[in-house]
Amino acid sequence: MSLTNLMKCYINKMIKESEPGYKVMLLDKYTTSLISLIMGMNEIMKEEVYLFEQLGQVNYSENMAYLKCIVFVRPTSTNVAALCQELQKPRYGSYYLNFSNSISKSDVKLLAESDEHEVVQEIHEIYADFLVHTPHLFSLSLPNCLQGQKWDSDALQRCIQGVAAVCFSLHIMPIIRYQNNSELCSSLAENVMLIKEGLVCYDSPVQNNSLLLILDRQEDPVTPLLHQWTYEAMVHELLGVHNGRVKIEHERSSSREEVKEFVMIPCQDDFYLKCMYLNYGDIGQTIKELMEEYQQKLSKQQNVESLSDMKKFVENYPEFKKMSGTVSKHVTILGELSRIVSSNKLLEISECEQELVCGTEINFQISN
Repeated sequence: MSLTNLMKCYINKMIKESEPGYKVMLLDKYTTSLISLIMGMNEIMKEEVYLFEQLGQVNYSENMAYLKCIVFVRPTSTNVAALCQELQKPRYGSYYLNFSNSISKSDVKLLAESDEHEVVQEIHEIYADFLVHTPHLFSLSLPNCLQGQKWDSDALQRCIQGVAAVCFSLHIMPIIRYQNNSELCSSLAENVMLIKEGLVCYDSPVQNNSLLLILDRQEDPVTPLLHQWTYEAMVHELLGVHNGRVKIEHERSSSREEVKEFVMIPCQDDFYLKCMYLNYGDIGQTIKELMEEYQQKLSKQQNVESLSDMKKFVENYPEFKKMSGTVSKHVTILGELSRIVSSNKLLEISECEQELVCGTEINFQISN
């Protein structure tokens, strides 16, 4: 199953289960990133959501009782405390609380006690506690998980929650296999197993034919050190992607720089979805073909001589504008990648890396 489609279903269900009418979404920093990776603002606004706010960073003096508030946050103590404060002085007519993972009974009790105005209509636990990057890839946004060679306790707990959330959302009860000689793997596996065994039931049937395989990245330290040459890997490694966005600095003068930001989310960019696994050499040819297609459409758009031509121009303009943005974005990104590869001599370095790893050149010298 596609994690992207699954997360979209969660978000759409969350929005549609509230009453019809104008809505506001109250998010935390993590769930803001989660939603932005899955759906664009225009797509969400079609569902009558016209305002987005961060929990704990709002102006409590403004009352908007005519709006319905959809809350989607992680069930942390900080978020629960901020929600209690929000409910004690509600600014919206009704609240629909959605937590991205399991919330404790004590926290639910705190929320109930704070809801003196009885504005909370529903409360749900939805297992959407992970960031979806592609249909088959997710992360938990944990840059540092270890203290020395051991788990950081908070990071371990977060990994347990995230992995369990993925299993629950996919409705699977996997067999867990892990690297026995790794203390990191065994700690994570044993804790996930405890959650699995303590689970009473699912809302729907589960699959028991799946496998959760937990491996230690330290077992293979060489592979991450090699330069990767697919379009997706190069964008991540050479430019850096944060919450699906890439920033590129362009020199405009000797004293000022212009920073351009591009969205690189497969579910929101058909060209990127199609080409993300192509090699560096192939992506150049593909973008060239896209450029040629764009130029052909541009020449047709310029030949507006009759009313029917004008009508076609107006009808096709949104698609044409979207294509123009796609061409501009990927030409800029490929140009920056090419500059970095050339200036850092990455092709030569990569060749050296392959020789060191595979030992072809070294073996040849030894045999002679």
